[in-house]
Amino acid sequence: MAPSLSSRVRIIGHGIDLVPVERMYRLILDHGDHFLARAFSPQEIADCRAQRREAERFASRFAAKEAVFKALGTGMTNGITLLDVAVESLPSGRPTLIVRARAAEIAAAQGITQWHVSLTDTDAYSMASVIACGPD
Repeated sequence: MAPSLSSRVRIIGHGIDLVPVERMYRLILDHGDHFLARAFSPQEIADCRAQRREAERFASRFAAKEAVFKALGTGMTNGITLLDVAVESLPSGRPTLIVRARAAEIAAAQGITQWHVSLTDTDAYSMASVIACGPD
């Protein structure tokens, strides 16, 4: 059975980013809560701190934020901040993106209605891939 026209989507943008875990560890060590509050939502901070391998969790979320900015094609310009994007986990553990403020405005102007994110990490690196989709 062919999908209905309303269920078809197109890829509007794709972003990928790689963050060295050691870099994230040093940022947290050197700048502590000040850095975390500027880069992550309270929910992200709580989620990452509740996990083993905290630095890897923060690094993968940081990579996801950067990947969103790449998918938007803007980088962190035009009034976009790191707090415009948050990664939250569904009860299943699947990551999901929350895009708000200026980043959400730009996404809406581009026709982006769906976000898909994949996170992975090793002891040395964390990576995120983000796909921005909209109606076909």
